Amino acid sequence: SLVRAGMVKPSGLVKPVSVTRIAGRYLAHQEGLPKLPVPPLQQTCERYLTALTPIVDPEELNHTRQLLEEFQKPGGVGDRLQKGLEQRAKKMENWLSDWWLQTAYLDYRMPVVIHSSPGVVLPRTEFSDRQGQMRYAAKLIAGVLDFKSMIDNETLPVEYLGGKSLCMNQYYQVLSSCRIPGTKRDNVVNYALDKRPPTHITVVHNFQFFVLDVYNSDGTPLTVDQIYIQLEKIWNSSLQSNKEPIGILTSNHRNSWGKAYNNLIKDKTNKESVRAIQKSIFTVCLDAPMPRASDDMYRTRAGVQMLHGGGSRWNSGNRWFDKTLQFIIGEDGTCGLIYEHAPAEGPPIVSLIDHVVEYMKSSEMVRTPMVPLRMPQKLRFNITPEIKKDIEEAKQNMNIMVHDLDMKVSVFSHFGKDFPKSQKMSPDAFIQVALQLAYYRIYKHCCPTYESASLRMFRLGRTDTIRSTSIDSAKFVKAMDDPNTEKVALLDKAVKAHRAYTDMAIRGQAIDRHLLGLKLQAIEDLAALPEIFMDTSYAVAMHFNLSTSQVPAKTDCVMCFGPVVPDGYGVCYNPMDAHINFAVSAFNSCQDTNATRLAQALEDAMLDMKTLLEQTPKAKL
Repeated sequence: SLVRAGMVKPSGLVKPVSVTRIAGRYLAHQEGLPKLPVPPLQQTCERYLTALTPIVDPEELNHTRQLLEEFQKPGGVGDRLQKGLEQRAKKMENWLSDWWLQTAYLDYRMPVVIHSSPGVVLPRTEFSDRQGQMRYAAKLIAGVLDFKSMIDNETLPVEYLGGKSLCMNQYYQVLSSCRIPGTKRDNVVNYALDKRPPTHITVVHNFQFFVLDVYNSDGTPLTVDQIYIQLEKIWNSSLQSNKEPIGILTSNHRNSWGKAYNNLIKDKTNKESVRAIQKSIFTVCLDAPMPRASDDMYRTRAGVQMLHGGGSRWNSGNRWFDKTLQFIIGEDGTCGLIYEHAPAEGPPIVSLIDHVVEYMKSSEMVRTPMVPLRMPQKLRFNITPEIKKDIEEAKQNMNIMVHDLDMKVSVFSHFGKDFPKSQKMSPDAFIQVALQLAYYRIYKHCCPTYESASLRMFRLGRTDTIRSTSIDSAKFVKAMDDPNTEKVALLDKAVKAHRAYTDMAIRGQAIDRHLLGLKLQAIEDLAALPEIFMDTSYAVAMHFNLSTSQVPAKTDCVMCFGPVVPDGYGVCYNPMDAHINFAVSAFNSCQDTNATRLAQALEDAMLDMKTLLEQTPKAKL
């Protein structure tokens, strides 16, 4: 061919991302982003006291007030740490991002399953057999590769929030990456920028892993048809369902998995197989059907399948939980994904989903000239008695986690973003205030509440915390069921307070990451931990009984994650125009929590707030 003769420059080759391209649009855009600020110390101390007011006792609050006064004295402890942070911010691209990756993810030793990795349930599909499953999988793979080409060519449209452009770095972290366990701390590897970036994905079926090359030798991606043919080969060579579920090892406590991992990769074959999974662009899990569920239970059942796979006798072994991105496609039509949280937040994952779902609508099966394709390579594992023991232990622990997870995924069908907007209220603030009301009605007190806020206005920004429990929200929820108060004005104030905190957070002026920075700065300086961090108020404030996130998508999907404390809830929601998808999780081992009960209380609270606003003539506001 002309290409081989060197006369025509091959176009579109999957060549290593060359320096010129990296120095292209993406880098220019990134360099234009502001750096994350270090907020003023006094401001954070004041805002911290305000945030504590609705959640700690008055005498505790007084004690904390005294500690904070001591802490911010000129030339005192706080002053010194603040200066250290400001120095760090001068030197680094982002003073927080490395610390955050370590403390929030890589140092965290609980299993990634339930405790860290979010799942996403995609809209229910029509198929219910293996042909449908593989057709869907083939289109999905082609759709992800289409999105990947936008990342590789730096043609991803830059996203905006409140008129400001956002950091796009996370998009470059989710493909061809994987978490690697350690006995004390983990790390994340990303092969996307290698001299020879990966050109394969991993497919797992009946606990058996395969390498599937998804590019032709000329660098063009396989067509949907070709991928389908390859998936069929994989399916037909993995029919035995009694194989050892090697992937379940990745669901164990990180220290145990770290030890088992070192043992596993002593063997050369195992090491090569593990490396092939880690290097793959992403993983596709072809799941066995789960027991049938009634229609109203479908989403909840799908939610747990995405989060943990249903246990060792179902699909929990059909995963490599350390892999950043795993798409799950069930033979029964249940589809979604799970992602390892260390490299990225929900929004980049969701925009990938939105792209893929759109792509799948348009993509028809294309008949491809029959070029024979290589048989996908099956990954071999040598299982010693010791590894078998590790697998058994991981199975038992996984099944305990599965039994402990209490999950409710529901669709709130009475209204969506449309109603709060008609009231000139932020939909997210409306939902968060409703959640405060729901919680208060069950427990008769307010609790520390975490909502993630994006810091992507800043270079390498991740998240900060919106503390949804405010003095104003507390006043409203206490007044709501008292017949004698003027509630509408209180509701309006509560919603506005949430909106104000959100704006403050996305501008880098919230308190949680700043407090974390001061604490880590003290540790780095080998100084004594300041008293404010040994204070009861601090422990209370950091015990988030409600851990929440709004993850909006064009696709009618819902994200789910577990609680962050044993007696807490995880609440994730996707507000659509005329309905809202909610996922609520809790632990069965805690007597005081119940996911279905909170989900119901939330629905009631939303409806009661709507009724309240509709009963009141607009003029009063």
